[in-house]
Amino acid sequence: MNSPVFSALRTLARELRTVWMLVLVCVVLSFASPTFLTSTNLLNVGLATATVALLAIGQSYVIVLAEIDLSVGATLAFSAMATALVLRHHGLALGILVGLGTGAVVGLVNGLLVTRARMPSFIVTLATMSILAGLTLQISSGNPVAVTDYSFQGIGQDYLAGVPVPVWLMLVAYLVFGVLLARTGFGRFVYATGDNLEAARLSGIRTQRIKVIAFVLAGVLAALGGFVLTARLSTAEPTAGTGYELESIAAVIIGGTSLAGGRGKLLGTLIGALVLGVIDNGMNLLDVSPFLQEPVKGVVILLAVYFDRNIDSLRALTFWRNPGNPAVPTPSPSPSPSKTDPVG
Repeated sequence: MNSPVFSALRTLARELRTVWMLVLVCVVLSFASPTFLTSTNLLNVGLATATVALLAIGQSYVIVLAEIDLSVGATLAFSAMATALVLRHHGLALGILVGLGTGAVVGLVNGLLVTRARMPSFIVTLATMSILAGLTLQISSGNPVAVTDYSFQGIGQDYLAGVPVPVWLMLVAYLVFGVLLARTGFGRFVYATGDNLEAARLSGIRTQRIKVIAFVLAGVLAALGGFVLTARLSTAEPTAGTGYELESIAAVIIGGTSLAGGRGKLLGTLIGALVLGVIDNGMNLLDVSPFLQEPVKGVVILLAVYFDRNIDSLRALTFWRNPGNPAVPTPSPSPSPSKTDPVG
């Protein structure tokens, strides 16, 4: 059972456990609802998942660094509101630049407070979330702002080759940032910093800069998610980001990224976001009460975190357990009785 082939299969099974979760949910829903596997419904799942999936990319970088960003939902709403207000009076290009710049500045402030002021990211981003939520309500007077620019609306409502533009944006973003994390020196520095901060610092990695860049990326991607949501609705809602921070964290954790840092892949995050989107879609198709949908998602998140924290213990209970593990003693062979031994 310790052969290289079996060890590789065991590693592959661990990496693909999120895929199995997605396949299992899809199989169950395909039997429960005849409309689930239709192309129209699957495109709707991708469209509904795009915003959370974009936020989850930035959240993945932050969580791999053993930090967390609770402000991405509020950043989404604030940058979307800023974009809508600027776009109305100064045009599309300036509106988009202001929206992306707003997300970058929020991420920069978060990163500097975490690294320079040595404040816990949980507290920093919780405070930032509260500040941005209040500012969004203040600048909008609590009212939605309509977006009538057709070019901007196309970001959320147009199709390319039969697929909604937000789905293309999501796939391109995962490809670009996935390569950045998995195939570049910057990605290796992110993993090293999240795995062992002090060792990374002593080896010459500028760990503070790496963290600041990760928070900036999270802010910019939150702004991009705000573009998609605002364009779909043709309106910037002051409370649009409510709950998105938890959805993005859930997608990352379900996708197998460790809260302890140093481990995780963007492909897993994408699948985690799709799992949440499929569950949402399935509950709507099955006409599950809205009051029960959040508890169901909460249970899924708890199970994902449980498996993440206890994967080694659970693996020891399977037939793949290591025979040499001292926790599972291997019975020693009993000596065979000699033909000459006396009996009785």
